[in-house]
Amino acid sequence: MSTALSSPPHRAVVEHLVRQAVYSRLGKTLPRPAAAPNPLVVNVSARHCHLTQEAVEQLFGKGHQLQVHKWLYQEGHFAAKETVTLVGPRSRIISNLRILGPCRTLNQVELAYTDGIALGFDLPHRISGDVKGTLGGMLMGPAGFFEMNEGIIRAMRHVHMHPTDADYYGVKGGDWMKLRIGGESGLVFEKLLVRMDPKVKLEVHIDTDEGNACNLQPDTPCELLK
Repeated sequence: MSTALSSPPHRAVVEHLVRQAVYSRLGKTLPRPAAAPNPLVVNVSARHCHLTQEAVEQLFGKGHQLQVHKWLYQEGHFAAKETVTLVGPRSRIISNLRILGPCRTLNQVELAYTDGIALGFDLPHRISGDVKGTLGGMLMGPAGFFEMNEGIIRAMRHVHMHPTDADYYGVKGGDWMKLRIGGESGLVFEKLLVRMDPKVKLEVHIDTDEGNACNLQPDTPCELLK
């Protein structure tokens, strides 16, 4: 059986890693620009699911394509008009679970800690996409059911970064940062995972429990800390 080769890293990622390696070899720190290259956006990621085309067709009918309800901050990504019902242990359910598009190569449901309590799930805390050995469940749509053998998680809070943002903050993909939230309910979130990609815009994702804890509003001051 042949194995597909992974695509080479984007040029912007290679340049970022080379700059870091050179400065590290010289015992120096990368010079930080006077101003951040991009504004920091912090968004609350409500519970949702990512589905394969196969799952979509099983839930909504053969040939069904997800319809755009609302475009998200990251280009090409959207909240779909379609929603599903998640059935948990003892027939506990979460209805109107929004699907995010476009379709992916794996099925994943992302919930907050309190969602897990409501469902009776002990949610594993995972990086999005790391679903091996996680909980499974049943999704219900207007055309049928889809059983997930795994893929129900509580996603780790994270920051999407372009390599230019990573250079500014002096980090690389896989590093951890802190997020300082201001305002009357201000706090500092530890262990914010850096996810670097040349195709993304600078954006932090926290879940609804975390957003409620700090009363995050559109004008709440936020700061990334290395």
